[in-house]
Amino acid sequence: MTISRRPGTRRAPAVLLVLTAVALLAGCSSTVTGTPVAQQGSVPASEVPELPNDSILPPVPTTPSGTGGDVSIDAQAGDCVRLGGTVDEATIEEAACGSPESNYRVVSAEVSTDFCPGDVDQTYYETLAGIEQGALCLDIDFVVGGCMDLGTPDPERSDCDAPMIGGVRVVDVLQGTTDASECPSSRSYVYDERAFVVCLDDQ
Repeated sequence: MTISRRPGTRRAPAVLLVLTAVALLAGCSSTVTGTPVAQQGSVPASEVPELPNDSILPPVPTTPSGTGGDVSIDAQAGDCVRLGGTVDEATIEEAACGSPESNYRVVSAEVSTDFCPGDVDQTYYETLAGIEQGALCLDIDFVVGGCMDLGTPDPERSDCDAPMIGGVRVVDVLQGTTDASECPSSRSYVYDERAFVVCLDDQ
């Protein structure tokens, strides 16, 4: 069994009044810039065309989203975890949401990362003989009024008075919008696919 994680695909906090957005790929050991690409959604089995047995086309995912998979940690949507390690040797353990140990919240448990929303912050998956057995779709465990250090390889909850590399304070979470200008703060994370915005201030 191989335990892995994909480099994060979340955009960095957008600075209002700046026309160009810098995207942040939260890798396990380094930070690089890039653009997130939404993952392809599932296709109902009734819409998958029949292909000859010798077809070289990749199979189309037909498992409905949210049915879960088989990973070594018992975590479901709404649970929180501490994710660490590297891309090839990830570590994960259960953690209480909002606690110093927690850095990600589970969005959904899936059979494959293919079924994760395209705007999640991170994914964790396990493979057997190169085939994904299960995956967790993860968002940073932001807590309104709390602080996170986003300048470390993995987000770290921090005391707001402590020195941080890339510290932010969570000001608000706006549901049902992708308009960062509605934030009462200067920075934000915009989740386009699921339509919510996390408003942040530098710390």
